[in-house]
Amino acid sequence: MDAPYPTAPYPEAQRLDLVEELHGHRVADPYRWLEDPDDPRTRAWSAAQDLLTREHIDGLPGRDGLATRLTELMSAGSVSAPLWRAGRRFATRRAPGQEHAVLHVREPDGAERVLLDPIALDPTGRTTIDGWVPDLEGRLLAYQLSSGGDEHSVLHVLDVASGEDVEAPIDRCRYSDVAWLPGGEEFVFVRMVAEDEVPAGEQAFHRRIWRHRVGTPTTEDELVDGPGLYEEHTYYGVHVSRDGGWLVVTGNIGTARRDSVWIAELGDGDKIPPLTPLLTQADDVQCHAWVDRDGLLYLHTTDGAPRWRLAVTDPRTPAREHWRELVPEDPGSVLQAVRRLERPDGPPLLALARARHAVAEVALHDADGTLHSTVPLPGTGSLTGISVADRDTPAEAGRLWLGWTDLVTPPEVQRYDLTTGLMLREEAAPGAVDVPAVRTEHREFTSADGTTVRMFVISPPDASAPRPALITGYGGFGISRVPAYTASALAWVEAGGTFALVSLRGGGEEGEEWHLAGNRANKQNVFDDLHAAAAALIDAGDTAADRLAIMGGSNGGLLVGAALTQRPELYRAVVCSAPLLDMVRYEEFSLGRTWNDEYGTAADPDELGWLLNYSPYHHVHDGVAYPAVLFTVFDSDSRVDPLHARKMCAALQHASTGDPHTRPVLIRRETDVGHGARAVSRSVALAVDQLSFLAAHTGLELS
Repeated sequence: MDAPYPTAPYPEAQRLDLVEELHGHRVADPYRWLEDPDDPRTRAWSAAQDLLTREHIDGLPGRDGLATRLTELMSAGSVSAPLWRAGRRFATRRAPGQEHAVLHVREPDGAERVLLDPIALDPTGRTTIDGWVPDLEGRLLAYQLSSGGDEHSVLHVLDVASGEDVEAPIDRCRYSDVAWLPGGEEFVFVRMVAEDEVPAGEQAFHRRIWRHRVGTPTTEDELVDGPGLYEEHTYYGVHVSRDGGWLVVTGNIGTARRDSVWIAELGDGDKIPPLTPLLTQADDVQCHAWVDRDGLLYLHTTDGAPRWRLAVTDPRTPAREHWRELVPEDPGSVLQAVRRLERPDGPPLLALARARHAVAEVALHDADGTLHSTVPLPGTGSLTGISVADRDTPAEAGRLWLGWTDLVTPPEVQRYDLTTGLMLREEAAPGAVDVPAVRTEHREFTSADGTTVRMFVISPPDASAPRPALITGYGGFGISRVPAYTASALAWVEAGGTFALVSLRGGGEEGEEWHLAGNRANKQNVFDDLHAAAAALIDAGDTAADRLAIMGGSNGGLLVGAALTQRPELYRAVVCSAPLLDMVRYEEFSLGRTWNDEYGTAADPDELGWLLNYSPYHHVHDGVAYPAVLFTVFDSDSRVDPLHARKMCAALQHASTGDPHTRPVLIRRETDVGHGARAVSRSVALAVDQLSFLAAHTGLELS
């Protein structure tokens, strides 16, 4: 398992004698100077780390073959479920050789053309489409672009027929939602406030909702207002009913899993009336609300149902005492989405998408909530989208489109027809790819406190002896990790390894109670679940501790950072990408302060105790043989600051007694890439570095 490692020592990193007294805790921070990217010492340290990392990684065996195979697997591409507007069909497709997905529009006569191609807009590949939504008539399209990974979206509006923008771009639209009013002349949207209107550094946390008329300057936009609308809330969603009669606004504070909801009847007036509060943060529930074609207010909510239920009411009497339950909570699955499905020869149905232990299910219900039928799905997989035809595309009534993927199927489109009761593949991923033969399993194991946890395991079909294994997961923010096509997982298994995706607590795989069981004071459950997954694979004979790797990014980077400090003997190699690692100071940087509902805040004595119990940076101890670790960071990351990885890397390089020739600690950085979407070629290059590093340290032989 040895590989060609550099003989040079780690770059020098000054250790400060910096200890702070926080709520009775003495908290050391010897590498605080690495928080400043512009400090000459940080620049010199980072440049030296770049050289050290490339010297090591570029010499690892099997890289060329791995790059070729990953490129082949990613060349399968993808297609999305369509969005219909007045006979026009909008969908994205990424074909072999394309760096990004391209937005296409298909006309009612069947003619299809490219509407938005990020590479045509920016041949460097650094520009991404952050979002898009056509107007209700399919004539105009609002779309958002950002560059270099910074996610600072700029909103554009183009004419679908000509493909040309029809007004000047609107800036400050990061994480902005857009809802068109009928007629395509106006939309309601969310925009960050100007820098000169808030304290320095606060712009990302202050947003307002505006009504904008296309072609007019934003200085003439109408501010949408209502009681409590701009009190503390940081993110908003907007929805306008198809008839233009109702506006529904959802708001939350940071990433708190509870919603405030407001509603307003728009009427024929020139101004939007003040919004009426429907739910507040004090109600402590999540709720997706909309007024549908039948004029009723639908509420997809966790109110009394941590796995979600569906209720309905008259929008003129929106208070909870008037809600009527349509579909109750299913104790074994999570209700994820609801669509109204028109029938060509009968009353409409409701299509409900669920996930049972992270595996997709779809059922059809009558308008009164009664179960009508189930929709046959291709297998054990997940939905990338679910859509129906709009009111103005009657020729497509009675059809349901599903974006579909599973562990061996690239994202494709399946179509269900009510008239036949059959599901068929409408459009496969555009690239022909030879997917390796694998064995897939959905296993159960028991965590430290007796909780049953599940994981998806992919292995070679004839696997027997213990072999290198790679485990990943997320475990935070109620986000579910679902069975989906992953090129890096397939390449790892094809080389002879085992890959495991774990449904950790803290995620949403089993509903909101599952999320709450792994956040705040319960965060240790997430790490215990990962340790238990590793032990289960070892006990089953799939792997051994000296052949076991873990990988995670963002909150998953925190996961593997905590794992390697808590159980260094259990893991042989670690990839820790864009991680949170200094949990005492995470709120001071980027979007950190919006996450304290998930983790807790160091400003509170009890919550600081939670954080210090697992904060990876504060649990690096001298004299420990830590695993081989590769940090991967992105200098344009505007969500998680790379300072976390810099500080942790320096701490591990100083403390570990592991031989740097066999257990190196390295940091790989990119300078013009952010936290989210990136070009395919950049994704391949990153995956090659990550997988070749893990393979070299777990004995996986790459051809």
